Order: sequence, then C-alpha cells, then structure tokens
Amino acid sequence: MVRAFLVALERLDADAALALVSDDVVYQNVPLPPARGRAAVEKQLRWMLRYGTGFEARIHHLAADGPVVLTERTDVLRAGSWEAEFWVCGTFEVRDGRVVLWRDYFDWATFLAASARGAGRALFFQAAAAVAARRRNSP
Repeated sequence: MVRAFLVALERLDADAALALVSDDVVYQNVPLPPARGRAAVEKQLRWMLRYGTGFEARIHHLAADGPVVLTERTDVLRAGSWEAEFWVCGTFEVRDGRVVLWRDYFDWATFLAASARGAGRALFFQAAAAVAARRRNSP
C-alpha cells in the first residue's frame, strides 16, 4: 500500500495517490504544520506536482508493525534541470487499505544544501548550453 502510494507520486499521478489516502489523512513534513484532510493534502500534492517535473523515492528499508509502516529512503525532487537528493524517514499509518498518516522527517540543512547544489548544477548546465549555442551560431 505505501509502496503503491509512493509509486503514484513517482508517476506524478496525484489522482492515483489521492485514491490511496483516507478522507481524514494527515500529511506533515516535520517541523512544518500538518495538512489535515484530503482537500488540504490534495492542495499540497497538486502544487508539488505542478511545479515538479520528477520525483523518485529510493526505499532503503521498509518495516511494518500492524498499521504502522516506516520507510528509510532517499527522495529525489526534480523541477526542470534542478534536482535535490536527500535522506528521508517516513512514518505512514494505514487503516482500511488507505493512508491515514504520512509524516516525513528529514534534516532541513541537508535538504537546503541539496537544493543549493541542484540550483548550482542547473545554472551551470544552462550556462554551458548557452555557450554551446553561441559557438554553434558564430561564424
């Protein structure tokens, strides 16, 4: 169930992901405030998927005890040529075949550093492409 949810996010398929959450789902990137309810989670997912061009969840470990599922993973976010890769620990609770809790923990400093590296790479590749285009167009 949790794997199917993450795969739907990897496909950037908000409808498929939302079909796997309960009406009273709670989603939180700790320490930010939680999004409570399907409508609030849908708003966040659609915003992320509108601006993101890719998402990958590389699951390293997954453990379940009853309704609780824990994941250790590396998440990769993409938006155009920008990419950020960072470690995440996720806690999910599943009830009646639907996600009722999705809480992700990660180190904000690591995320910000990954974001800055991604921005630097994106700028480098844009600049390199511009130089190459100028060279192709020069006599």
